[in-house]
Amino acid sequence: MFFCTFVVGFKKWDASHPIKTKSSMSKKILFINQEITPYVPETEMSLMGYNVPLNVQEAGYEIRTFMPKWGNINERRGQLHEVIRLSGVNLIIDETDHPLIIKVASIPSTRIQVYFIDNDDYFMKRQMALDENGAPYADNGQRAIFFARGVLETVKKLRWNPDIIHCQGWMAAYIPVLIKKAFKDEPAFANTKVVTSLFNHGLEGQLGQNFKKTLEYKSIKGTALSEFNSEFDYCELEKLAIAFSDGVIEGSEGIKQTLLDFADQKGIPVLKYPGQDFTGPYQKFYEAIYPEK
Repeated sequence: MFFCTFVVGFKKWDASHPIKTKSSMSKKILFINQEITPYVPETEMSLMGYNVPLNVQEAGYEIRTFMPKWGNINERRGQLHEVIRLSGVNLIIDETDHPLIIKVASIPSTRIQVYFIDNDDYFMKRQMALDENGAPYADNGQRAIFFARGVLETVKKLRWNPDIIHCQGWMAAYIPVLIKKAFKDEPAFANTKVVTSLFNHGLEGQLGQNFKKTLEYKSIKGTALSEFNSEFDYCELEKLAIAFSDGVIEGSEGIKQTLLDFADQKGIPVLKYPGQDFTGPYQKFYEAIYPEK
């Protein structure tokens, strides 16, 4: 038996009780990943994008997995193909229509099917977070918004209602506020809990002028965003994710203390970095966030 500790504010909760397999078997977890190997080069985040859904699925959960269709993904090698019935929606971002394209592929030697969010303006013929000169794209914030809304609109079409949404990476940082505010009355997400994993991505800089205004959508208005700085950078975006999550996981070692302090101030449960043997701690964290009814 192993032991792990969840930190809730200044209180610690011992999670050494056995995992309930019946509970896990009945739960549906939606993974919204920024990166998944083998579709993109191996990084700490892309390896976790692969390993977490794989291990959680093998532990008995039903899963679905999404990621952006970054421009450096080789569609032929990865055997991606468009899902016509899920594509064709136009999403308005910053007063401009952007067609949503959905593609799908299966990770070799696994039972994991990955849905890819694509768009000519935001992803085609472009790199990931950094351009060819190694600088963050000026519209990374808008790309994250398009990705997040595209995922949730597609999940609705799939008629698959997740119990837990696990967001991995800053590209998924807009998901929690969408779930808690803009999509709160959607039957697909009525009882959904959100978990956010934080990683050391090293990105700095602003996410564009008036980005905070761009975040407004449906019931996500100025009042919901009032506690955040007018000038949004990547740290502020991650604070937005934390504020509307039901739990936070340290996906890397050495997460910025300002982010951990912010989670503590909000009383958000935090799973400290569990190391390479993460499956058991993650499972117990899910069970704590969404206990068996």
